[in-house]
Amino acid sequence: MRSYPQNSPEAAARIVALVLISDGHVCSSEFDILKRLGAEHELGLEPQLLPHIVHTLCEELLASGYETGSLMSHVDDSALGSLMAEISDPALRRKVLRLSLAAARADGHLADGETLVLEAARRRWKLVDGEEPSVTQAARRHWD
Repeated sequence: MRSYPQNSPEAAARIVALVLISDGHVCSSEFDILKRLGAEHELGLEPQLLPHIVHTLCEELLASGYETGSLMSHVDDSALGSLMAEISDPALRRKVLRLSLAAARADGHLADGETLVLEAARRRWKLVDGEEPSVTQAARRHWD
């Protein structure tokens, strides 16, 4: 799989794209919510580039030897780690996770593949609900 420059819009969008395809199909509701949230603008992408990134990701996964019923069969923990490592900026990480969660929840069902990618991002980036644990814990203490 190609690599993108650190913290580039394409690297960020590819993680969102991975969430989109991780359940085996992309629903129009997922693209609709991303459009309403201004995802391309938020990530610094040119308009209409997100579908191209989704398509490119699918092609790369297919080229890597797709043989089973799931594109995600070629995205192991090491591959997820490499993809997540391309995003080091904390603010960009939060954006990616927020947009990915919105897309995953758009169809009213959180599939296993979506959960796998989202949890990998949370774990590797040390985020809880889109925030660093210390920020989230402080907010919870404030409201408790």
